[in-house]
Amino acid sequence: MKAIILNEFGGSDKLQLGEIETPVPQKNEVLVGVHFAGVNPVDWKIREGFLQGHLPHQLPIILGWDVSGEIVKVGDDVRNWKVGDKVYSYARKPTVQFGTYAEFVALDAQNVATVPATLSMAEAASIPLVALTAWQALFDIAKLEKGQVALIQAGAGGVGGIAIQLAKNAGATVITTASEKNHGYVKELGASLVIDYSKENFAAVVKREYPQGVDVVFDCAGGPALNESYDLVRKGGTLVSIVETPDEKRGQELGIKVAYHFVTPSGAELKQIAGLIDSKKVQALALEVLPLAQAAEAHTKSQTRHQRGKIVLQVK
Repeated sequence: MKAIILNEFGGSDKLQLGEIETPVPQKNEVLVGVHFAGVNPVDWKIREGFLQGHLPHQLPIILGWDVSGEIVKVGDDVRNWKVGDKVYSYARKPTVQFGTYAEFVALDAQNVATVPATLSMAEAASIPLVALTAWQALFDIAKLEKGQVALIQAGAGGVGGIAIQLAKNAGATVITTASEKNHGYVKELGASLVIDYSKENFAAVVKREYPQGVDVVFDCAGGPALNESYDLVRKGGTLVSIVETPDEKRGQELGIKVAYHFVTPSGAELKQIAGLIDSKKVQALALEVLPLAQAAEAHTKSQTRHQRGKIVLQVK
């Protein structure tokens, strides 16, 4: 099969279009013919070798953890899926090796869900990683509830854009940070207060507007943004980051819960998210589609950290 293959860690020039053996699905897996593969910051971090201490890796690597496509073969023990079903999935496996920048990918049948009926296949490929990340951080960890206030850092990005919508739908008031050009976009997604981080100190604005503190800070930026967020959380509230591990001692001193979250696959949660999408409670993000052969260009765009929404690679 055709795939983007990484034979050694390094820059985007290490991504090579080539041929590799088509995977054979195990008893519990489905083989998906890939239509689109989502591009996420984690992809170029893996390419650079930054995640070698976090997850097992095996070269050569096919990158990509987001996929939409059609089932072309089912494993012997799979009963709930059939050939021809259109599915989407967060495709991370225990070892980083066989991802979605390819014509086919074999996936655990428990981790796939039916593509939302109201989305195109391209839009569907942009959803799994960012939606599961936001869902798990906001609800599984932070226990966000109706009437609470959530600060979502980097709202114009993939994870931030879905998080704004999920929080809004849950009945929370949403504050976010974004550059001025993205203010209209994040307000459309559901943010009540948008802070231009390039012109204002976001922490000062939040303290002024919510002197008692916010219930949840969802950090999608890290660095200085994370460092300035601790003091914005009310006592008993939660700060969760997907970029770096927060300071647990500092959290204890302030009386807040802090956590780092690395998203886990879940077909069941993707099914729930599809329901929200089809009921118009969550919409697809801004999208840029590039052909599979331009994976290197997609990585270069992603690495600017200023990409609105998501990039997907068209395979079929």
